[in-house]
Amino acid sequence: MRPRPVTAAQAAAELTKRPGQPRAVGTIYSWATRYNVRRWANDQVTLYDYNDLATIDGCIRRGEPVPATPDERDQLREQLRTRWAA
Repeated sequence: MRPRPVTAAQAAAELTKRPGQPRAVGTIYSWATRYNVRRWANDQVTLYDYNDLATIDGCIRRGEPVPATPDERDQLREQLRTRWAA
């Protein structure tokens, strides 16, 4: 799956059920650092891989350990897609 670049605010809005939750953007920054989320930066903005962030969110919500690397999270997404397709 191709990366889907989004800003921290966009990711927070999509991953948070309640709009405007005060700590949502901070959570995205925290995850980006803690889990080494794929990111791209230029002088004006940093973009994060939404697919990677969504996988982290899903693991946390399900109470599962978060895979340590983006590649491992890619593998988890592929495994889940295969399981759901069967």
